[in-house]
Amino acid sequence: MPELPEVESARAVIERAGLQRTVVDVDDSDTWECRPHRPGEIRDALVGRHLTAAHRRGKSMWCEVSGVAAPTLGIHLGMSGRILVSGPGGVAEGGDYQGTGRRADPSRRREVWFRFSLVFEDGGMLRLLDPRRLGRVRLDPDVDALGPDAAEVGREEFRERVGRGRLPLKARLLDQTTIAGVGNLLADEVLWQARLDPRRPAGELTVEELDGLRRRLRSAVRTAVRQGGVHTLEVVPHRGADGHCPRCGAEMRRATVGGRTTWFCPREQV
Repeated sequence: MPELPEVESARAVIERAGLQRTVVDVDDSDTWECRPHRPGEIRDALVGRHLTAAHRRGKSMWCEVSGVAAPTLGIHLGMSGRILVSGPGGVAEGGDYQGTGRRADPSRRREVWFRFSLVFEDGGMLRLLDPRRLGRVRLDPDVDALGPDAAEVGREEFRERVGRGRLPLKARLLDQTTIAGVGNLLADEVLWQARLDPRRPAGELTVEELDGLRRRLRSAVRTAVRQGGVHTLEVVPHRGADGHCPRCGAEMRRATVGGRTTWFCPREQV
């Protein structure tokens, strides 16, 4: 599922290929994906304008739009969403967990899976491919409730936000109002890297442990963005009943933390 690195990949594709291109049509007919807007409402707000910038905080992404009193365009990928941007020749560039900047494979797409589209004056398109229909497109999304971005949060703010209370550490990391962008796989990865038990109360961590966790989080995000997604990180392939810790060889253990399936090394994560 898309996490912060995958959303950053999608944002980068929009920034690289979708800006400064005049919108001449919009398909916003999917009333579930585009709720609460009526069909045509997003179209009326965007036709004749162009996207001027693409932003992200955590897993939320939005684009600035040209013109006076223009809305912002929010795009949330959900669990299965991908962004494809095509040029005048029709070749699409995708930002998704198949890899940053890779060309999309047309044989893997079905027309019904495209839930939202912008048509540009030059003949190209920006499209949201979402087989499971769990994404969201809306005007002027509210991101104020989100915490600071996990890739950018400062040391003091991370200590204050994460290192408090009795909530299990992994549950604290997954709370998007604490810090934005950490999903289930990324949390397991950075806690494994930091050798921290995901069930440990967050408020028990020392300053040194919090600082080390933040460094590993930022490093893991950079690595995942560079390599094409969280699935490329070191411990993620070992999350399973037959998985073993890549460092010490111990059998990985399963738990439920914050309602999410969690895998950790019982020998090293203490």
